[in-house]
Amino acid sequence: MSNRHLARTIALQTLFEWDFKGHRKSDLDEIIQYNYKAFAPEFGDHSFTDKIIRGVTDHLDEIDEYIKKFAPEWPLEQITNVDRNILRIGVYELVFDPDIPSKVAINEAIEVAKNFGGESSGKFVNGVLGSIFKNIGPAQKSEDKEMKTVASDNQPEKTPEATEQE
Repeated sequence: MSNRHLARTIALQTLFEWDFKGHRKSDLDEIIQYNYKAFAPEFGDHSFTDKIIRGVTDHLDEIDEYIKKFAPEWPLEQITNVDRNILRIGVYELVFDPDIPSKVAINEAIEVAKNFGGESSGKFVNGVLGSIFKNIGPAQKSEDKEMKTVASDNQPEKTPEATEQE
């Protein structure tokens, strides 16, 4: 298991418990510390996990609005705690974290859903995050903007003759 996959798993376990306990910010640090000790005592760098957890909790209302909009048949309360928090992590990485490529955010969320969710969780997560991605478009993500800039920078310059021939 890669360090980032482990970090997402710890983030999921932390958000699951925090969600179950009623979103009390006062509980969050204690839950985080417990999960580091219980699930990955040898895992030294917690910065990526902390970034995910803080990102989700700081943007929770906005993230939940994305989920409500793109899974309208599934009220948030009816989505299982596991799937709901996998979606929250996925939406955070997809929409709010410019350092995570869109496809990585979606694929990682699907893999975590397959490991921890129900039989159809992977498909559900894929459908919701895929719809969000199609709606926001790749231009929203900074790495996608950079990739387009690099791609256009690598295109040969058009000469006046080439432009006239088109």
